[in-house]
Amino acid sequence: MVSRRSFVLGILVYPCSDAQVIEFESNGLRYKTLTRAGVTVMFATLPVHIRDYAVVQIAVSNGSPVSWSVKPEDFSFERSDGSSLQATPAQEVVLSFIKHSSRQDVIKLVTTYEAGLYGNTHMKTTNGYEARRENALAVVSSARLKAGAAASAIVLAPIKLKAGESTDGAVFFEGAGKALGPGRLRAHVAGETFEFESGE
Repeated sequence: MVSRRSFVLGILVYPCSDAQVIEFESNGLRYKTLTRAGVTVMFATLPVHIRDYAVVQIAVSNGSPVSWSVKPEDFSFERSDGSSLQATPAQEVVLSFIKHSSRQDVIKLVTTYEAGLYGNTHMKTTNGYEARRENALAVVSSARLKAGAAASAIVLAPIKLKAGESTDGAVFFEGAGKALGPGRLRAHVAGETFEFESGE
């Protein structure tokens, strides 16, 4: 398996500047990435709809010398009609999966997320899904807790990234309907605003 640290190196393959969004396709997903002040944010809309959630795959790499905190609430989506969706906090997503998810919901989410993650050679992180999955699923027996454990492994967990560290995870937008549709994803990370046009 490729080292998770190669995510940082993979991003450097692309000639990112502080103002240029780079687009590429990997395993059927369309990714966009942007670097500001040494911090890189990458995203792709996942082709999955779980109950009332639309799901976006996020990766953040801290190439700056300063530690920065990242959490789902740092992300929002502004639709082309002017309406706005705030990402659901990680704990709320996990509790929702424990209370309401079926086995099929969990299988669909895990399968879709892993297909995007493992198909993207530019996304190997130091503190992401793989580490959380191993910890979360090791101690779980009941079906409801397994659903919560799967969600806790996939959701972008609040984290403080030290210099050179990176993370990945899913950001959930509740009430999004079948898809987010065209609009703009915004991330307020590392004291910077990252904006991505999305035609999904």
